[in-house]
Amino acid sequence: MSSVAGKTVIITGSSRGVGADTAKILAGEGANVVINFRQKAPRANKVVKEITEAGGRAVAVQADITDPESRANLFQAATDEFGGLDVLVLNASGGMETDLGEDYALKLNRDAQNDALTDALELLPRGGRVVFVTSHQAHFINQVETMPEYDAVARSKRAGEDTLTARVPELAEKGVDLVVVSADMIEGTVTATLLNRARPGALDERRKAAGKLYTVNEFAQEIAKMVTADVENGHVELVGGAEDFLAKAGK
Repeated sequence: MSSVAGKTVIITGSSRGVGADTAKILAGEGANVVINFRQKAPRANKVVKEITEAGGRAVAVQADITDPESRANLFQAATDEFGGLDVLVLNASGGMETDLGEDYALKLNRDAQNDALTDALELLPRGGRVVFVTSHQAHFINQVETMPEYDAVARSKRAGEDTLTARVPELAEKGVDLVVVSADMIEGTVTATLLNRARPGALDERRKAAGKLYTVNEFAQEIAKMVTADVENGHVELVGGAEDFLAKAGK
């Protein structure tokens, strides 16, 4: 895909943070963007307003991607508003929440991602793309341990990545590409804030080990690039490098 101009993109979990910035960047490049939010409509509407005031096209759609009916409404909205779907950015993740049940991390980070891909394949044309957003802490969890507070989330996100990448042959038959985009902890995200609260100094440690942590907007720019990048199906983009993870993993 050489350009996103005129293409329709769904970005899950895009009412704030990395998802919202990715939406604004892609809309600025001419994409029609579906902003997905689970609970906070005013925040999602604000993102839509910023995009439309800048001359872009966007719509906000409430959907919990762990719920089949809700998820179906999200994909239907892309068709109703913009006539179809060309790109799915799987950005929504979680599991640090303590009130949504023990299995919530796996339900959201593995099962819902896989189900969203299945739903998207009903709409994605040949040349379509799916981008899965993850973290180095999750991507390398089988070789490099992470903070105990994040372990269950990291393992569930890695399970999601493995489930999606196992489907690359099926995607290839349909002419759809999957790209995984991974970064270290991101300054200013909810996850980084929660981890730093649970383990004071965690962000400083990662900053020291990585040399630099990306900001929300810097990471969003890298995700937006991967929407059109000429890479192999199943490509994993390690944003900012991952030297200390690779060293610990023995790669």
